[in-house]
Amino acid sequence: MTRDQLSAELSRMAKMQISDITRAVKSGDKAIALNEVSDLALRLNFLADAIAGVPVPAPAVSPARVLDPA
Repeated sequence: MTRDQLSAELSRMAKMQISDITRAVKSGDKAIALNEVSDLALRLNFLADAIAGVPVPAPAVSPARVLDPA
């Protein structure tokens, strides 16, 4: 990943998440704002690991949900 690509990715991630955080704070929803902050931290950690060459763990597979039609 080049320096320009890294810069673009960081900028994109930050703008997207900060926009969501700002919207949640303005609407008074603290839980959503905190979730967005946590999500940004997770994304930054994944990016840092990718740059460092650390393999990304496979996502956990959740069982399929079956909706009760009743």
